[in-house]
Amino acid sequence: MACMKLGSKTDAFRRQGQAWFCTTGLPSDVIVEVEEMSFHLHKFPLLSRSGVMEQLIAEASEGKEGCVVKLPEVPGGAKTFELVAKFCYGVKVELTAANVVYLRCAAERLEMTEEYGEGNLISQTEIFLNQTVLRSWKDSLKALQTCSDVLSYAEELHIPKRCIDSMAAKACTDPALFGWPMMEHGGPMQSPGGSVLWNGISTGARPKHSSSDWWYEDASTLSLPLYKRLISVMESRGIKQEILAGSLNSYAKKYLPGLNRRQGASESSNRVAPVGSVVSLSEEDQKTLLEEIDNLLPLQKGLVPTKFLFGLLRTAKILRANPSCISSLEKRIGMQLDQATLEDLLMPNLSYSMETLYDVDCVQRILEHFLTMDQVVGGASPGSDDDGQLMESPSLTPITMVAKLIDGYLAEVAPDVNLKLPKFQSLAAAVPEYARPLDDGLYRAIDIYLKSHPWLAEADREQLCRLIDCQKLSLEACTHAAQNERLPLRIIVQVLFFEQLQLRTSIAGCFLVSENLDGSRQLRSGLMGGANEGGWATAVRENQVLKVGMDSMRMRVSELEKECSNMRQEIEKLGKVKGSSTTSTWGNVSKKFGFRLKSQMCSAQEGSVSKQNNGGKKVEKVKEKQGKEKKNVNSNEIKS
Repeated sequence: MACMKLGSKTDAFRRQGQAWFCTTGLPSDVIVEVEEMSFHLHKFPLLSRSGVMEQLIAEASEGKEGCVVKLPEVPGGAKTFELVAKFCYGVKVELTAANVVYLRCAAERLEMTEEYGEGNLISQTEIFLNQTVLRSWKDSLKALQTCSDVLSYAEELHIPKRCIDSMAAKACTDPALFGWPMMEHGGPMQSPGGSVLWNGISTGARPKHSSSDWWYEDASTLSLPLYKRLISVMESRGIKQEILAGSLNSYAKKYLPGLNRRQGASESSNRVAPVGSVVSLSEEDQKTLLEEIDNLLPLQKGLVPTKFLFGLLRTAKILRANPSCISSLEKRIGMQLDQATLEDLLMPNLSYSMETLYDVDCVQRILEHFLTMDQVVGGASPGSDDDGQLMESPSLTPITMVAKLIDGYLAEVAPDVNLKLPKFQSLAAAVPEYARPLDDGLYRAIDIYLKSHPWLAEADREQLCRLIDCQKLSLEACTHAAQNERLPLRIIVQVLFFEQLQLRTSIAGCFLVSENLDGSRQLRSGLMGGANEGGWATAVRENQVLKVGMDSMRMRVSELEKECSNMRQEIEKLGKVKGSSTTSTWGNVSKKFGFRLKSQMCSAQEGSVSKQNNGGKKVEKVKEKQGKEKKNVNSNEIKS
C-alpha cells in the first residue's frame, strides 16, 4: 500500500488513559474534547492551521474557566483528530489509503485551507488521493471501503465517485494491456520483454495472464450500496454482461450462505466461494440483498448459470422474499429451463400448506414460462408437411430436452402419496405432444404413480393413461406394458396392437435387407469370379443369422396373435355376462380403440402365412445359388 509522510519532527505526543499530552515542555493552554478522548494542546499550532479551531478557541477563551473546546463531529473520530493535531505541530504523519479519506473529510470539516498556511492538510490529502490512491486498484478499493464510515462527508467531496470511476476504468480494461492487477497483487517483477525476473536476472518464464474475473473477490468486500454503484458505472462503460453476471454470482455467494449448501465440488472455487468467506447477515439483510441481486442480474438467456438461479429461488422461498422477486426468478429460469438438471428441479415445498414433498406448482409455472418463450422465439409448434412428417424447428431440441427433464421429474415426485392426480396430470399434459419423440419416460412416470396410488378408480387410471401415445412407445416399453397389470385393459390392447405393427414393420425391413444382400452377393460373384472359399463361408454365416432372426420374429408375432385372440374371447365373455350380444360388444370396443381389430387380425394372420411362405422360398433360392457357386469353384480348381 502506498504512503506519504508529512512533517519532519519526531513524535512529541504521549497518551495517558483517555488523554493525550504534548511533550514540548510548555504547559498546554487549550483542551480539545473529541468523543471520550481529551487532547491537552496549545492554541497557536491549532488556530494557525484551522479556521474552525480559530473560531472555537476564540469563543472558549472568553469564558472564565480554562479554554475547553468540544468537537462533537469529527470525521473518523478521536483517532483521526490525533493525526490532525500531529500535522498541526509538524510531527511526521503517514498518509495511506486507509486514512486519507478520514483526513480529507476532517480537514474539510476544520477548514484547513491554504489561507491558514501553505501546504495545508486539504491540499496534501488531495494530492495524495489524485496522484497515488486513484492510480491503484487496491488503494482505490481501500479508500472506497473507508468511505462507508464517513459517507455523508465523503459524498460532499465526491470521493466515492472518484474511487468508483477509477476502479470501473481498470475493471473494464484488458489487464493484458497495462499489467494490472498482476503488479499490484504482489506478483513477480517482469523484464521489458515480458519474462519473470529473479534477482534482476531474466528467467525466461512468462507470467500468467489474468482472467477477466480478477476483481470479483475485491469488489465483494464493498457494502451493497457502493457495490451497486460500481456495477452501474461498469455497465455504463460497456463491460460485458457475462462479466457482470459473474461478479454478482460471487457477491451473492459471499453473503447468502444458502447458495453454497448445494454447490457441487466441481463448481466450488477459491475465487468464487472460498472456505470461511461467507459473511453473516441477518435474515432481513439477506432478503434485501437477494432482491437487489435479482434486479441487477442481466436478462439475457445463458449469462447467469441456471444452477445459481435455482439457488436464488430456493433461498428466496426460505427467506420469504417478495412475490415479485420470486416470480422474476421463475421467469429467468423458465427462459433457460433446457439448461437445468433434475437435481435443480427437486425443490422442497416450503409453503404453509405442505401438501406435497416437492414444490410441483413452482415447476409448473417455470414450465409455462419456458413454453411461452419457446413459442415467441421458435414459433408455436413444429408443423407437418404434406406427407405428415414432422418438420424440424430451431426450438425443437431445447423443448425435447425439457420434455425429457419433466418426465424425469414426474418419475421422482410420483411416489409422493400426497400428490393429487389433477396436479400430476396437469404437469404431464403441459408438455406438448411434439416435444416427446418417445413416450417411454412418461410411461415410466405414470406407472410409478399408479403403483404408489393403488386406490385410484379405474376411470381415473384410464384418464391418466390417455396421456400415453402407444405409437410412441419403444419395443421394450411395449413389452413391459403388455404385462403390466396396473394399466387399464383398453391401454393393454392398444399396446399389443401397435407392438404387433412394429414387429411386422421390422420383419418387412428384414426381408428388404435380405433381398439387398442377395443382389449384392450376385454382383460380387459376377465381378470377382474366382473368389476364395472365405467369402463363401461368410455368406453362409450371414444367411444363418438372418434366418434365426426371422424365425424369432415369426414366433413373437404368433404369440401376440394368440394373446389378442384370448383377449377378444375374454371381452366377448364380459359382453355376454352384461346381457349384450358378442358382436355389438366387440364392435363398440373396437370403435373405442379407434381401429377395427378383427380385420387387422385377419390381415395380420394372412400376412404372416404369406410372408412365411415367401421367406421359405427365398431361403431355398439362396441355397440353390450357393450350391451352383460351389460347383463353379470346384470345376475351376479341376481345370487349373
